[in-house]
Amino acid sequence: MEIDLKSMSAKQLEKHLKDVKKALANVQARDRREAKKAAEKAAAEFGFTLSDLSEGAAAPKKPRKTRAKAAGPKSKPKFANPENPKQTWTGKGRQPNWYRAQIEKGKTPESMAI
Repeated sequence: MEIDLKSMSAKQLEKHLKDVKKALANVQARDRREAKKAAEKAAAEFGFTLSDLSEGAAAPKKPRKTRAKAAGPKSKPKFANPENPKQTWTGKGRQPNWYRAQIEKGKTPESMAI
């Protein structure tokens, strides 16, 4: 059975949508009942009830509320790129590419110090 949606009016489409949502809810409820019966049967094989098993289940964890860290004062730059003085580095964290390149060329950190 094929339904031609293009030829339907807005009211017909809304009714069709309502009917589909209702049928979907019925199918989901039926599936839920069947799943519960299957789970009860599986638990009974081991001598338990679903309520016995659900008591031991951990409650879902609540997300922790974290406070935003206050931004501390920025560190002053200690090194500057000799080729481009606008590029600076505080000496903390990962070394910038320009710093590593200068070291490989033979420059000393003291020569790049500000």
